[in-house]
Amino acid sequence: LDRNCAPYPPLREPVWDGDGVVFAVEDAGVTHLYRATRTEQPRLVVGGVPTVTGFDVRAGSIVHTASSPTRPSEVYNGARRLSDVAHEFVAQRELVAPERFTAVSTGGAEVEAWVMRPADFVPGRRYPMLLNIHGGPFSQYDSAFFDEFQVYAGAGYVVVYANPRGSSGYSEAWGRAIRGDGSEGTGWGSVDYDDCMAVVDEALRRFEFIDPERLGVMGGSYGGFMTSWIVAHTTRFQAAVSERAVNQFVSQWGSSDMGWDLKGYTGAFLYEDPQTYLRLSPATYAAAIETPLLILHSEDDLRCPVEQAEQLFVTLRLLRKPVELVRFPKESHELTRSGSPVHRVQRFEIVLEWFDRYLKRRPPSD
Repeated sequence: LDRNCAPYPPLREPVWDGDGVVFAVEDAGVTHLYRATRTEQPRLVVGGVPTVTGFDVRAGSIVHTASSPTRPSEVYNGARRLSDVAHEFVAQRELVAPERFTAVSTGGAEVEAWVMRPADFVPGRRYPMLLNIHGGPFSQYDSAFFDEFQVYAGAGYVVVYANPRGSSGYSEAWGRAIRGDGSEGTGWGSVDYDDCMAVVDEALRRFEFIDPERLGVMGGSYGGFMTSWIVAHTTRFQAAVSERAVNQFVSQWGSSDMGWDLKGYTGAFLYEDPQTYLRLSPATYAAAIETPLLILHSEDDLRCPVEQAEQLFVTLRLLRKPVELVRFPKESHELTRSGSPVHRVQRFEIVLEWFDRYLKRRPPSD
């Protein structure tokens, strides 16, 4: 298949159904179900949109949950929907569907991307845009309902997102493109950065409703790294939000619950090549950051400890750059997905206030 058969977040383990196994497969922003036996090639059994979000198999029958960008998960048996849990939620608000487009990046790489127009979209009007970058990096933006995108579109922003090189859901070569530092791929902040910039360029070329003078960028975890890296290497964005990011590879090595795993992306352990760890760290380039930057972090984050936020914040404050830091107590790396409801709401309010401050309190460009 040359596709990832272990989606993240995980749906569940593969399921034996008697003489074969049913398993999930990520493919270009969608999660399908395939079935394979000892004698047959894997074949598609549940595919397309809505995208699969969970499944089980009993007595040869597959029951699954699935979601689309404008509808949270429901239960299905084949094409027949068995539940209608989201009816009231969907009926009471305007939910925006994404439009797919492709950007051509360095080396001729075709990067799959999507744009969501603001709710209450008015033709002929220009809107601020938010480039969203997923974490992982070996994960993908898929075609399931995502609360964050709907919140930003509902607040009057164009939402742009993509699956740059390093993402899952595509070929093994695509996923490995940023592993290592020359051994397998080119490392973080290389072709993935090129891909993100190519997506922004193509979005501005295609969609006249995007205001090129009101661009924001944001992301969490690896997406937070890429946000910090982007604003350290370009001034084309007017505001940024870096969340639960890796900002300093050297200290991440010893403070993270999996800092040793960075060898897969740096090509070496810290003690073997400290210069590479410094070169890949956004904090190394902090003096070049001019974009107003909001740093969000959880105090109980073990994957990217809170010192990662403090490293960049302290440097930018000493440099008198426009930066703010918000720390969430009693929260982990999973704040946006499984944090306390009050903190998740507060986070949305903080993010929107930041972008409104820099992208809406200025006249739109012609």
